[in-house]
Order: sequence, then structure tokens, then C-alpha cells
Amino acid sequence: MLPANPESAPHGGHDDLSSVLSEVLAADAGVAAAEARRVRALARAGHLAFDAMAAQRASSKAAEMALREVASEIAAAEHLSDRSVQAQIGRAVELVDHFPVTLAAWQAGALSREHVWAIVDAGRPVPVERRGEFDVLAVTTAEGMSPGRLRTRLAALAERLQPTTIAERHRAARTTRNVRVVPGENGMSDLIASLPTVLAVGIYDRLTQQGRALIDARPAASSEPGAPPVEADVRTVDQVRADILADLLLTAAPDADPTRGDDGPGTLGAIRAKVQVVVPALTMLQPGEENLDPAGLVGHGPVDAETARAIAEATSLPWDRVITHPITGSVLHVDTYQRTAAIDRYLRARDRHCRWPGCTAPAVRCEVDHTHDAALGGKTEVCNLCHLCQRHHTQKQFTRWRVRQLAGGVLEWTSPTGKVYIDEPFPYSPAVRFVPDPPPPPTAELAPF
Repeated sequence: MLPANPESAPHGGHDDLSSVLSEVLAADAGVAAAEARRVRALARAGHLAFDAMAAQRASSKAAEMALREVASEIAAAEHLSDRSVQAQIGRAVELVDHFPVTLAAWQAGALSREHVWAIVDAGRPVPVERRGEFDVLAVTTAEGMSPGRLRTRLAALAERLQPTTIAERHRAARTTRNVRVVPGENGMSDLIASLPTVLAVGIYDRLTQQGRALIDARPAASSEPGAPPVEADVRTVDQVRADILADLLLTAAPDADPTRGDDGPGTLGAIRAKVQVVVPALTMLQPGEENLDPAGLVGHGPVDAETARAIAEATSLPWDRVITHPITGSVLHVDTYQRTAAIDRYLRARDRHCRWPGCTAPAVRCEVDHTHDAALGGKTEVCNLCHLCQRHHTQKQFTRWRVRQLAGGVLEWTSPTGKVYIDEPFPYSPAVRFVPDPPPPPTAELAPF
């Protein structure tokens, strides 16, 4: 067994790794600046085509041809598809025209390509007249955050700038739900279901749990003398998920369930989806104000209040009541009307997801870890516990990364080269909001007597 937190570096010393890190960061900054310059050039190409269209008052077909002409010129020089370049021009124009602060941050090396397009994708539904505000706030929000976590924050930010509520837009979007088949190659096709996010995530979660249970229960290959050989089941999790989905849809039960008997589905079929939803009390009480503090599906973004309320009413599990600081939004206390593991409730409410910097795995799918190992005297207290997904729990245990928990659940991670990364619990929205006083009503002038 490998020692926990080994001291010796597997390859080279800290100085070598620091040098590599510096080189990678410098290269990233150079790449970011070059990519941003290319985006600006592509946007200029798009504007040239748009100007030509406007000057000629061209028809829609002629306008399309003008854009194709420009895209084809660039594509031929770069040995690329003109369709691909035309799509790149469209995105470049969108970024330059509507997200100039984001583009400037990218060119300065403060953002990566993934951060930039996360901002653009999240900001696209925001009304044009409010995108400037979103642009500034998004760049500020992105500082020190991974693209995965950033998408969730941006989704909540975009909701606050919408003129209509999540519930109104969700009701309209639900009418577009559908199932379709996209033909593929080699006898394969994609079965695509467009569903409300909560349902889609729940389906995926249930398939994942069933797939893992099936993999854990499958027997090894048999090669006993005289017995027919039994091949080992070597399907991946993705393949098992797909097979179980087909079984469930075609037979209404997971036929691949190794625990199934003649009398019906076994324990695999009894597995149900688990999702983690945060529902602010004010959103439940005042649905019309849900954009200010939307309910959230952890790891995926806002959900409408109606869906959150339906989940609250349907679940048989106790809901955790999270008491937060009215100004900072930090977690002060957690309780429930039924007795559960109080510490676990608190940690789920505080952490919400894996606390490794940048990870978005929901807390319900993570393990509770002692920051200071229990075997070395670490106490089982909230100030020494946090959620880590299996991958990062193992990484903390068997690599040279170090972690220290500060007040308020703040984690201070130290890399093998001595770099320090701070991961703070994402605070809940403050319970008290301060708004400016309305202007006094105009006073009517009195006529002189």
C-alpha cells in the first residue's frame, strides 16, 4: 500500500515542477492572447461581409453568399472547412460585439478559452440591453474559478438579469420536449431525449447507480475444468448505462440485473435517482422573485420554483433547513424536523459539491473526508470535515498535495510545488437585501393666496 501524502517526488524535485508550471502558465497566456487576436480578426471579417450586405441592400440569399465568400477565403488559406470558419466568424462577432470585457480579459491571459465560451453561452439568453452588465459581472465571477463551477454561477447570474421568471420560461420550454433518433454510422444511432433538467439528471444518476451496482456484482471469468468457459463482463460504465437504458425502455425492467429472480426485478431495479436541490425559502414563498435567488440543481444550475416545489412535496426524505448569515450568506446552522446525521446535513449544506479546487461533483455523490486524518488524531467535527469525490479523496491521500481547513470551512490546498489554492464554500444568497429608498413623490406647488 502506498503511504499517504508521500514526501518524495516521483520525478524530479519541486524546482523542476515549478519550472514546468511556470512554462505552462506562460504558454497558456501566450495562447490566450493569440486566440483573442484571431477572434478579433475573424470578427472584422464578419463585419466586412455585413457592411457589404448593408451597402448592397442584398437579399437574404445574397447576404449568406457574402458571408460564405469571406469564410471561404479564410478557410482556403487555413486548409479548413468553410462551414467551420463561418461558424467561427459568427461566434467571434458575438464575442466582440456583446462581450468586450470578456474578450479583453482573454487577451490579457486572465481567462482561458473554456472560461470565455462558458461566459458567452451563459450570457446568450440575457437581453441584449443587459449583456454589458452581465459581461462585467461574469469576468469578475470567473476569477480563480474552474469552468465547471463557473457555469453554475453564471447561470444564476444570468437569471437575475432576465425580465421574466424561470417558471415562465420553463413552462414555455417544456412544450419543446421530445425524443428523436439521429442516424449514425456502422449500425449505430443516437437516441436523444430533450427533457427538463431535473428529469434528465435524475435519469442519468439512476442509470449510473445501476451500472455501478451491476459492475460490482458481475462474476469473474470461469475456467474450471470440464465446465463451459464463461467470458468475463468487460463492459465499461458507459456501455452498461446504455444497455440498462435499452432494457428499461424495452422491457420496463433492467433485465441485466444479476440479483433478479423469477418473481420480478431484483435490487438493481429498486435503485432510485438521487439529486441535490437547493431551494431558498423566499423563492418558495415568493415565486415571482425567483430570479433574484433561484432554486438550484447542484452542479447544473437554476431550476424553476414550480419544479423545486414539486420535488419538495414528492420526496419522502427530510429536507434540511439551512440557517445562513443574513449578510455573508455563510452557513450557521442546519436542522430538520426528523432525526438524521446532523454533521452530514451541515456538510452537505455548506459544501454542496466536492471541495477540491474546481470540482463540481455534487456532495451527495462524494465522500466525507477528515481534513486532518482521523488515524493521526483528527477529530470528527465540522471544522475538520469536508466533501471530496472519490477521485480527489484518493488524490489527497496518496499524493503530495496538502490541505488545511480554516475558519468557516475554507480549505487551503498546497500543491507539491508550494502553490496555495483557496477553496471557499459557495455562500447562499443573503436573507436580507438592501435596496435604495424610492424617490419621494412629487409635491404639488400651492397657488399663492
